[in-house]
Amino acid sequence: MIENIHTRVLNASPEQTAALIASLSSKADRLWPRQWWPAMRFDRPLAEGAVGGHGPIRYVVERYRPDESITFRFTGPRGFNGTHAFHINPIDDHHTQLRHVLAMTTSGPAVLSWPLVFRPLHDALIEDSFNAAEASLLGVEPQPCRWSLYVRLLRWVAARLL
Repeated sequence: MIENIHTRVLNASPEQTAALIASLSSKADRLWPRQWWPAMRFDRPLAEGAVGGHGPIRYVVERYRPDESITFRFTGPRGFNGTHAFHINPIDDHHTQLRHVLAMTTSGPAVLSWPLVFRPLHDALIEDSFNAAEASLLGVEPQPCRWSLYVRLLRWVAARLL
């Protein structure tokens, strides 16, 4: 079982953090770092049953509790069996932990593609997402994380293949 967890404490109320999640895939998305990564898109507004994804990663909204979390179930690529989710963990009235949890097993080609390709990209994307959240709350332009040389190489290769 793969469990990949990222957390960030935001200077934001739980309600402000919930609004970030609610903006996902909208024209006013304040959480997804679409400046640097493929945009998250769905076949309808964000709700349980919405089908979509970003780039080659496909999923369906399995569970959405606006004040608590949103969970996506993978439908692609082949061999990604599990979910990824954003969780809102209140600390106090002015601080909230935003948590992203990917929980899955891999099979077939994903046994190799997850650790060699998707995990490094996923880790960079989620950290960029947290940067986008913080920047949105501060009203400033988001900045990407410092990507590793390997992530920059993977992005360069992907740009030429897609």
